[in-house]
Amino acid sequence: GLFASIKGEARRDVVEHAIEALKNVWHRGAVDADGRTGDGAGIRLDIPQEFFRQQVERTGHKATHAKIAVGMIFLPRTDFSAQEAARTIVESELLKEGFYIYGWRQVPIDMSVIGEKARATRPSIEQVMFRDPKGRKGDKLERELYIVRRRIEKRCIEDAIPSFYVCSLSVQTIIYKGMFLAEDIDTFFPDLKHELFVSRAALYHQRYSTNTFPQWKLAQPFRMIAHNGEINTLKANINHMRSHENRMASRAFGDQADEVKPIIQKGGSDSAALDQVFELLVRAGRIAPMAKTLLVPEAYSKRGDLMPDNWRHLYEYCNAVMEPWDGPAALVAYDGHWCMAGLDRNGLRPLRYAITNDGLLAVGSETGMCPLDEETIITKGALEPGRMIAVDLDEGKFYDSHAIMNKLAD
Repeated sequence: GLFASIKGEARRDVVEHAIEALKNVWHRGAVDADGRTGDGAGIRLDIPQEFFRQQVERTGHKATHAKIAVGMIFLPRTDFSAQEAARTIVESELLKEGFYIYGWRQVPIDMSVIGEKARATRPSIEQVMFRDPKGRKGDKLERELYIVRRRIEKRCIEDAIPSFYVCSLSVQTIIYKGMFLAEDIDTFFPDLKHELFVSRAALYHQRYSTNTFPQWKLAQPFRMIAHNGEINTLKANINHMRSHENRMASRAFGDQADEVKPIIQKGGSDSAALDQVFELLVRAGRIAPMAKTLLVPEAYSKRGDLMPDNWRHLYEYCNAVMEPWDGPAALVAYDGHWCMAGLDRNGLRPLRYAITNDGLLAVGSETGMCPLDEETIITKGALEPGRMIAVDLDEGKFYDSHAIMNKLAD
């Protein structure tokens, strides 16, 4: 699901509503026999700058006016030499690109709410806090951090560091996730209860494993998306990316192309693979609604006169660029500027939405999952197959399914 402040202001109730809605879909995920180990649940938020300013000052540093960037990282828990090696790799790659590191923070957690299997596989969860003295901003900075993260991941694979995973490395967003039950997310992560934890948008999901075993790193949401469903064309999609990634990466990243390949990494789920390609498109300059249109387009070829010509031309362009990722899927995404929610061409995983009179957009896969007072709702609806809705948080504007398609087609 998704909550967003249409006017683009950071709000505490965006976080609170998302957590409550996530708890309301606890029944959608599987539970281990120990009764406390879940398939995976999580939430993706803006980095609350004031909260992390306090954390930075606790390390003995004086936080500047520059935005604080945060890496949410899973480290080996029992192998301390591997843990230190991973930290060294993270720090060296950040320093190499000119970032100033404030330090590491052990993320507070409550172990009492997770089960035996979740405890046995639990990583050490830490945050690296840093800033950019070079003054890079916005998409340019996020693109640089994307490349840094890929370098870190490759080095940790080469050094065979176990249980290492970068949940997020960004100046804009942060991900809290794990193999707890959805109802326990803010108990396991007390940070989420803090009054300074505010956000313009929140992606949340309770995963149900269909083609991979539960793992801490495979809990959703991922770096760009949360995805409810299955990609039935996965093998073809992966092969398509392998055959085109050299040209795609070279055109988008130039001399840094080798840093981002392979785009789809081994050991992930279908959702993780979709997220990796989605992220590549965004870091190459696409906005989230356009990335969705390229990857999961509407069925258009036999619609006759029911579709405007400019929409049809857009879909023909998308079909020439990308092999569609097909299957029963509901998709929400947040790229730091745009939020979007969309369906596959058959609409086999429903998404419903509501807008309140104080400018809050709520999107979820079930009616009643989003805790809103009915008297505050001014608009509600359900997404049609293949369509999407979107919010430009910087512009402070909501786009219904027709408006966003006209914007993209134009």
